[in-house]
Amino acid sequence: MTDLAEKAGLVSIDSTRIEMPAVFKDFEDYWHPFTLGAGPAPGYCMSLAPAARQKLMERLRDSLPRGEDGSIPLKTRAWAVKAKV
Repeated sequence: MTDLAEKAGLVSIDSTRIEMPAVFKDFEDYWHPFTLGAGPAPGYCMSLAPAARQKLMERLRDSLPRGEDGSIPLKTRAWAVKAKV
């Protein structure tokens, strides 16, 4: 992000990572947005052949961290850039 800001001619560039917890109640809560097709990851997911989509779903289901109650605790992450023209 800093490199893009520099290439755009911005100065006094400051970038920071923003992290927030995200807890999904279960796998269905996590997976459902991927079936809607809106956005890069869901769009990719829905572009897969049904068998490939099923394999992706199973792999995710088997590899995501789980809380004792079956919830899926993850971190969301975004980058913010502050600069001057």
